[in-house]
This record gives sequence, C-alpha cells and structure tokens, in this order.
Amino acid sequence: MEQLISKLKEQIIKELNLEDMTPGDIETDAPLFGEGLGLDSIDALSLIVLLEREYGIKIKDSATGKKALSSVKSMAEFINENK
Repeated sequence: MEQLISKLKEQIIKELNLEDMTPGDIETDAPLFGEGLGLDSIDALSLIVLLEREYGIKIKDSATGKKALSSVKSMAEFINENK
C-alpha cells in the first residue's frame, strides 16, 4: 500500500504539473480538493483519466468519484478494491 501511495503522489504531481511540489509535500490523508491540496474540477477530470490510463479503472458515477478522489489514501484504497 505504501508503494502505491508513493507512486500515486508522483503521478499526481506529474499529471497536474505541480512542479513546485514533491511527494513529501502531499499528505496521504489530506483532502485533495478544497482546503487540502486545493485541486478543482478540471484536476478531478485529470485524476479520473489517470486512474483509467494507469490502472484500467473507470469511475462510473460522481458519488464514487467523490469518495475515491477525496485523498491519496482513498485513491490507493479504490485502486486496490477495483484491480
């Protein structure tokens, strides 16, 4: 799980062009949207594409997406549950 979380942090930085951040800057349990990392709806679409491209996982509805993309940890758990 820790390896997946580290990989996700690197992928998020690359996918969203967060050039001034390192994986250590992203807290595993911190919210990705709003007060946490401060991502927006465009970033959410990029993360959905990342999950489909890298892990072959499709998010079928907004409720699932909101839960899966709430933090790096929730993304890792979602990937593990849907492999």
